Amino acid sequence: MTFQFSVLASGSTGNAFYIGTDKEKILVDAGLSGKELTRLFEQAQVDPNELSKILVTHEHSDHIKGLGIFARKYNLPIYANERTWKAMDNAIGKLSVDQKFLFNMEETKTFADIDVESFAVSHDAAEPMFYVFHHNGKKVALVTDLGYVSERIKKTVEGADALVFESNHDVEMLRMGRYPWSVKRRILGDSGHVSNEDCAHALKDIINDKTKRIYLAHLSKDNNMKELARMSVEHNLTDYGFSIGKDVTLHDTDPKIPTPLYEVG
Repeated sequence: MTFQFSVLASGSTGNAFYIGTDKEKILVDAGLSGKELTRLFEQAQVDPNELSKILVTHEHSDHIKGLGIFARKYNLPIYANERTWKAMDNAIGKLSVDQKFLFNMEETKTFADIDVESFAVSHDAAEPMFYVFHHNGKKVALVTDLGYVSERIKKTVEGADALVFESNHDVEMLRMGRYPWSVKRRILGDSGHVSNEDCAHALKDIINDKTKRIYLAHLSKDNNMKELARMSVEHNLTDYGFSIGKDVTLHDTDPKIPTPLYEVG
């Protein structure tokens, strides 16, 4: 039985995540144009015609840019919580009633053979939430767009076989960069984004013997680099006693190139 995923796109310019089994195929977020999303699916060797639904994390444009177009093109139901629906309603265009579904925060829904658990994050959106996917005793967690990692989030995603986890910025790059102070303050705040260092600090409490792969996600285009994120997280995790490459492997994500389909097994 397959249980596989691809980070189709991740970064400050657009986000999309695919996870599926033989019976159920889910897209989380559609933060790129419909044309770009179709290209990403093609590159990842996944047929978008086989998708069963789209889950939404929050209403920011880098997560819903192509949502309406893609849902209409492939006639897909969309799941989001009530406040997110209200916040994104004007941005996604007209949908038929049978395409709109509620997925409440802190709820678990079963879609065919995948149990999907939603959990709250601290981010400056209406009611942002992310997801943990369970199938046949395996667990994949998707965690980005959060100002800090609470103990509750750590407990929810702890021991995932694979984690897609935010490593948004290097604090010094952000401080020295061209952004206005108001934007810097937002990113650094409790409703902003997690830095490379804070990513590693949270991961030390989340990784256990089951955890095999970590994907560093939602990297800022202006305030981070793949090499820097990986080096910072690896250095800090090594200091915490983890052997990178042996205990767990680190993987890059990209705003334009999907990660290879990974079989969780």
